[in-house]
Amino acid sequence: MASALTLRLVHAAREIAPEAWDACAAPEAAEGGRPENPFLTHRFVLAMEESGSAAPRAGWAAHHLIAEAQGRIVGILPIYLKSDSQGEYVFDHGWAQAYERAGGSYYPKLVSATPFTPVPGRRLLIAPGAPEETAQALARAGRDLATNNGLSSLHVNFCLEEEQKLFEAEGFLPRLDLQYHWRDEGYGDYAGFLGALASRKRKALRKEREAAQAGLEILRLTGAALEPGHWDAMWVFYQDTGARKWGRPYLTREAFRRLAATMAEDCLIVLAREPGGPWLAGALNLIGRDTLYGRYWGALEERPFLHFEVCYHQAMEAALEMGLTRVEAGAQGEHKLARGYRPTLTRSAHWITDPALRKPVADHLRRERASILEAQAELDAATPFRRMDEGPASGEA
Repeated sequence: MASALTLRLVHAAREIAPEAWDACAAPEAAEGGRPENPFLTHRFVLAMEESGSAAPRAGWAAHHLIAEAQGRIVGILPIYLKSDSQGEYVFDHGWAQAYERAGGSYYPKLVSATPFTPVPGRRLLIAPGAPEETAQALARAGRDLATNNGLSSLHVNFCLEEEQKLFEAEGFLPRLDLQYHWRDEGYGDYAGFLGALASRKRKALRKEREAAQAGLEILRLTGAALEPGHWDAMWVFYQDTGARKWGRPYLTREAFRRLAATMAEDCLIVLAREPGGPWLAGALNLIGRDTLYGRYWGALEERPFLHFEVCYHQAMEAALEMGLTRVEAGAQGEHKLARGYRPTLTRSAHWITDPALRKPVADHLRRERASILEAQAELDAATPFRRMDEGPASGEA
């Protein structure tokens, strides 16, 4: 007999107790230790929503689907009603324009995603011991939420492969894309990583790091070592980069204050300066159970290779020192290939309500998936790693 499962909507993460949310989003951290994915935790979602960053006035109105059994929350599908496609990193602007030209209304739409965060992870947050049908029930309820309210679509962004298959079984269209992730393949330390590279590539990265570090002090700080001045500097860097990349930064100053207050132990900030001088550049990372997630970068002046040093090389070194096995450095960026980051598939699932839009989108995604898989193979061949016929690394300087 099927268990009694009830579904309801809540319109803010604060309507759910932190322990109830995290029992679904990060059950692996219940006995201590880090969550697998810090972006799924109640404290991160609350920081985004309560800071006004992911709020209705910013185009993010929460409509989180909650599944309950026997009075206990057993599943969550985070959903936002979106008035645009900003801050999502799964790009559907072309779909919106085509639908609007044909007389349809693409916005508002629904999105299941971690706001402003192109990090793959669970979207169906299911608590251990939840009824077997919980995930399927949430997927169907999300689809029906869009359909029954006359909305164009529901987009489940950066979901896991098994989740994509579940959504596809419910009529969602699967989509693939590429990011660049670094993996520790038993290197031991950064020198071990360099030893896995082809000789010419290894020498190039050594020279790159020497040039980037020349005359600079570079610090990696986390937890109690992060002082207000460090957060202030990171905010300035973020403001500069956000203004140039998106026209306006997505996160508010209050979001940074909340991250400092509630997530300092989850954060790693890399800062660079001339000894004794003001901070010149920095990068904000979040720390998962086995992954370091690069998020935001900025600099007050241009210096050769400083971006690569602060964002990529320092992240790899930090991951190796912390015993983490992966670095995910955000969306896009083929320049990451030369620094040892491999092309990695990301996934999303899309419910399109109107058949007149669904068919051309499905055709487009079918062609796009083939192109993405072809690109992944080509890009993987361009990584700097030593080929089997090149032999072991020599002891050159």
